[in-house]
Amino acid sequence: MNIAFFLLPKEKVAYVADTDTMRQALEKMEYHSYSAIPIINKHGNYVGTLTEGDLLWKLKNDPNLNFQNMHKIPLIEVKKNRINLPVHINAEMEDMLGLAVSQNFVPVVDDQQVFIGIIRRQDIIEYFKSMNIKKTTN
Repeated sequence: MNIAFFLLPKEKVAYVADTDTMRQALEKMEYHSYSAIPIINKHGNYVGTLTEGDLLWKLKNDPNLNFQNMHKIPLIEVKKNRINLPVHINAEMEDMLGLAVSQNFVPVVDDQQVFIGIIRRQDIIEYFKSMNIKKTTN
């Protein structure tokens, strides 16, 4: 089944710009109760996913950085510890299972690599669970 049926569109997803600061990202993640958030560039392209862990490791490894001055650090200076690859809008749900194992969500892009939304891990799991139930009842 095509993933478009499960797409949570960009308009309903909180995301950060690659020019935002650590503090802006942290505040947005806290407000939305996200542990990870998509990053897009000025052209709307998906460029990565920022996690709470990325922010914590940056704080830990930079002795001059603290909560009071993290508004000075742009996200491009924060090392991303995981590479969450996006999928194309024409992908199938069967392509998603492997990605859902290690990601809270899978970013979705269009033909120009513009970020158009996400597929949540919960939706992927529920889809495969319902497919398994259908197989066992047939």
